[in-house]
Amino acid sequence: MNRYNSRMENAQSTEHFAAARFIKVIGRGKDGARGLSRADAQQMYAAMLDGRVSDLELGAILLAMRIKGESVDEIAGFLDAAEASFEQLSVPGEPSAYAPIVIPSYNGSRKMANLTPLLALLLARQGVPVLVHGVTQDAGRVTTAEIFAAMGLVHSDSVQQAEACFVRREPAFMPIGVLAPAMARLLETRRSLGVRNSTHTLVKILQPFKGPALRLTSYTHPEYLAMLSSYFATAAPAARGDVFLMRGTEGETVANARRAQQIDWYHAGTCTTLVQTQSTADANIALPEAPDAASTARWTEAVLRQEQPVPATIAEQVKHCVQVSRQLQAGLLTR
Repeated sequence: MNRYNSRMENAQSTEHFAAARFIKVIGRGKDGARGLSRADAQQMYAAMLDGRVSDLELGAILLAMRIKGESVDEIAGFLDAAEASFEQLSVPGEPSAYAPIVIPSYNGSRKMANLTPLLALLLARQGVPVLVHGVTQDAGRVTTAEIFAAMGLVHSDSVQQAEACFVRREPAFMPIGVLAPAMARLLETRRSLGVRNSTHTLVKILQPFKGPALRLTSYTHPEYLAMLSSYFATAAPAARGDVFLMRGTEGETVANARRAQQIDWYHAGTCTTLVQTQSTADANIALPEAPDAASTARWTEAVLRQEQPVPATIAEQVKHCVQVSRQLQAGLLTR
């Protein structure tokens, strides 16, 4: 029995989780609250995922964490529980020359064209197994899922369908509700509470593969840069693979086509800056005529046909992704 199935059976046979002792620690306001240990955070978040926490207690936990902010140990424990809550993926067939690359897509775009699909397709056509996961729709934004649909790329409704995409050298897109249903349920609490919660951070740093993978992650606020940098440097299991961390392009983990942002590479607790921030914008780069899904899909297809140039910042991001993915898979990374 695998870890996911064992956990689901245990959850079905376990009674209500009493969360009061955890709420006492985290629920005393921004100045009075304390952080949970990694083990306690894992235990509490596992119960939240399993549905063993009452609605009243769940709301208290989510708002307490929103006010207090997550510590490194809490994020580490939450992620330990999250990655044990769903069926993880493999790359079938002959061993690939590349470790999988994971691209979260939860923001989409509002003003700029969303070029996450281009990044995923450029990587996949080089033979890299690419998993994109995220939301399918977001009011007022253009999602990666909508652009993929406009290009005729079908979403994966199971682990097996996603793994088949890797064999065909296509990026697999899995809605979060398919990849990690329990996490999707916690994301939906935003509709009731009106604010984001810890799960919105966790989905952006998930590693959904059984073996090592390269995760592309992003942040939008400086406090998250500090916390995530510390997590990847001190608490992230090295055996789970490597991470590229960058400021998001409207929240997406694709390089800004007009102005490069810094990309930091975390490997075994060591941080290396791969790309420096670009101080000036390139106003001449050809981009989609409009940021809607159909226009972005047409432009992306033209780039793939080499009728339009790949933006230099994205080409550089692809180069670094391919290089680290290959080295990670070959086990050649040394420091």
